[in-house]
Amino acid sequence: MSTPTLAARPWPSAAPLAATARKLISIALTLLGLLALTFVIGRVMPLDPVLSIVGPDADPSTYDQVRLQLGLDQPLLTQFGYYLRDLLHGDLGRAILTGNPVVDDIARVFPATLELASAAIVLGTALGVPLGVFAATHRGKWQDQLVRVLSLAGYSVPIFWFGMMGLLVFYAWLDWVGGVGRVALAFDGLVPRRTGLLLLDSALAGDWAAFGSALHHLVLPASILGLHSMAYISRMTRSFMLAQLSQEYVLTARVKGLSEREVVWRHAFRNILVQLLTIVALAYGGLLEGAVLIETVFAWPGFGQYLTSSLLLGDMNAVMGSVLVIGLIFIGLNLLSDALYRVFDPRTR
Repeated sequence: MSTPTLAARPWPSAAPLAATARKLISIALTLLGLLALTFVIGRVMPLDPVLSIVGPDADPSTYDQVRLQLGLDQPLLTQFGYYLRDLLHGDLGRAILTGNPVVDDIARVFPATLELASAAIVLGTALGVPLGVFAATHRGKWQDQLVRVLSLAGYSVPIFWFGMMGLLVFYAWLDWVGGVGRVALAFDGLVPRRTGLLLLDSALAGDWAAFGSALHHLVLPASILGLHSMAYISRMTRSFMLAQLSQEYVLTARVKGLSEREVVWRHAFRNILVQLLTIVALAYGGLLEGAVLIETVFAWPGFGQYLTSSLLLGDMNAVMGSVLVIGLIFIGLNLLSDALYRVFDPRTR
């Protein structure tokens, strides 16, 4: 029996490797373009980072010395090159606002926003999807009009107004929820930091009193953000469902005698899952980017508040690091959406 020669053996396809390489190159170019644009905008802004450090009363020699230390005397392209060199070594520079490495600052503030945004997107999806389906199945009726009015209010009313009214009614008057901050002052700093997620850290430590306080403070801001997300998700769900309910396969399913529940949820809804994944991912990315107004109203020490303070101070190291994180968030969510597409839609495999 003859053995197959090396030339006769099939070689693995190079298509998956090429697709992966193209994806990585696309990600790298996207991040590079985002950083370059932010860097140029930061340098042409009428904010002087040197004055933010030395103060307006500093003498000219001190000003020039700090300017040289920051490398602001170099050409713009050279400054950007130095930044990319440091970035490849994991160095995002030091923040003017805190004096700490930007990496440490982001690692400190981001879990607070992650906890808030995750609770909000769960609430927004859990309410928005059923409401959107309900409105689509009652198109033109009072139920549909009610859902559309609620969605319009949740999407158009300023979120900071919701925050202030929520604090006034549910905290000051009714005392149903916690006030500003992530936890009551009695528990501030007592929970050992492991993940930065206060609910998880207090549960791991077995401190259920702190867990209850953290949950008490999370309910109101997460509900307000969840209402805002619910408005967007319900509108898009309604639109997607209306498009599917007008298809011929839905009419065929009804003619066959299937119940309305089976027609809506087993057939029409399954065909909008892929679209909904994109909508939910974009909504979640927007929340993770920083719910600045809610974090400001509730004194929530999160990523959005950190980015806003850095922008106002002209702290470009912190701004660039934050922009990089935002870019990675959206790229990561897009990659996750692509992976989930392959799970829910066999046509993409």
